[in-house]
Amino acid sequence: MSLQCGIVGLPNVGKSTLFNCLSNAKAQAANFPFCTIEPNVGVITVPDERLNKLAEIVKPGRVVPATVEIVDIAGLVKGASKGEGLGNQFLANIRETDAILHVLRCFDDDNVVHVDGSVDPVRDKEIIDAELQIKDLETVENRIHRVEKIAQVGNDKQAKIEYDVLMAYKEALGKGKSARSVTFDSKEQQVAARNLFLLTAKPVVYVCNVDEAHAATGNEYVERVREAVKDEGAEVLVVAARTEADIAELETAEERQMFLEDAGLQESGCNRLIKAAYALLNLQTFITAGPMEVKAWTYRKGWKAPQCAGVIHTDFEKGFIRAEVIKYDDYIKYGSEAAVREAGKMGIEGKDYVVQDGDIMHFRFNV
Repeated sequence: MSLQCGIVGLPNVGKSTLFNCLSNAKAQAANFPFCTIEPNVGVITVPDERLNKLAEIVKPGRVVPATVEIVDIAGLVKGASKGEGLGNQFLANIRETDAILHVLRCFDDDNVVHVDGSVDPVRDKEIIDAELQIKDLETVENRIHRVEKIAQVGNDKQAKIEYDVLMAYKEALGKGKSARSVTFDSKEQQVAARNLFLLTAKPVVYVCNVDEAHAATGNEYVERVREAVKDEGAEVLVVAARTEADIAELETAEERQMFLEDAGLQESGCNRLIKAAYALLNLQTFITAGPMEVKAWTYRKGWKAPQCAGVIHTDFEKGFIRAEVIKYDDYIKYGSEAAVREAGKMGIEGKDYVVQDGDIMHFRFNV
C-alpha cells in the first residue's frame, strides 16, 4: 500500500531539516527560499516495538516494518494560487499526497530569515490555508459549471449528489474554511467528495518547529497555534527539528536515548510524527511471523480479513477460506505459535472478521 505524506510550509520554517532527520535523506537545507525545488521523497519506517519483541521469539531471517513515504515539497508563498513563487508546482505536488504535515515556525532566530519578516505561526498557517482554499474554490466552481444543468434538468442521480456536495464545499470555502470542515452523512456524498481530490480536504498534522529549549514543553507560539486550530480536529505536535537532526546523527540507540532524556523527552519527535502520520491516514498494522520474516502489513482501520489478505496478494483475497489469528499479547505470553495453539488461544475467523491492530495473521486460501 503506497502512501504519501507531504511536508508543507512557508520557506525557511524547517521543512527540509525535518525531512532529513525523518528519512535520513540529505535534502539541501539552506537559509534561502526555494532551496527545495523538486520534491524530495523518503521512505520511512513506522516505529513498532512489537516487531522486535516478536523477532526475539521467532528469530526470523529478517524484520520488515511498515513504511510511509514522506515528500518534502517546495515552500509556498502568498499568491501561490495565482502562480507566485513556485506555486503551481507546489500545488501539483501536494495534490498527489494522501495527508499533509504542515510545519510552522515557532522559534526565534535572527540568523534564519523569515519570508514575511517576523515570526507568526498563525499568520503563516492562514497564508497557506488561504492559498489552498482559493485553488479548491476554483476547482469547485469549474466543476459546478459542468454538472449544474445536468443535476437540475436531467434525471442523473449521481450528478445531483455531486452538485449538492459541490455547493456545500463552495459555501465553506467562500467563508475561508477548509474542505475538511464539511461533513457528509450519506455514503454516496462521501464518495463524491473524495473523488474531487480537494487540497484542503486532506487530513493534516500541524508540526510546531521549536528550539531545543522548548522541545519538551512547547512555547507561546505553540499555544497560539493550538488555539487557532482547536475547532479543526487536527493534531498539533511539538518538534525541535534541529535537535532531531542532531539526534539522528548519533551512532547508537543508547546515545540517542541519553540525548532525548537530557532534552526531557521520552520519545523522539520524529517517531511521534511518523506514528501520527500513520494514524492520520486511518492506518493500522497486522503482522505475519515465521522463520523467514516477521513483517508488518499496512491496512485501513475497519477492513475485514479478506481485504487484509489481499494486501499480501490478490489471490489470497480471491480464494479466501479463513484466517488464523493470534493476539499479540497472547503470542508474547505463551512464547510460540505452537504454545498458543495448545492453549486454545488461536482464533479461526471467517470473512466478516474485522482485523485488529497488532493481530498476527495466517491466511488459508484456495485458487
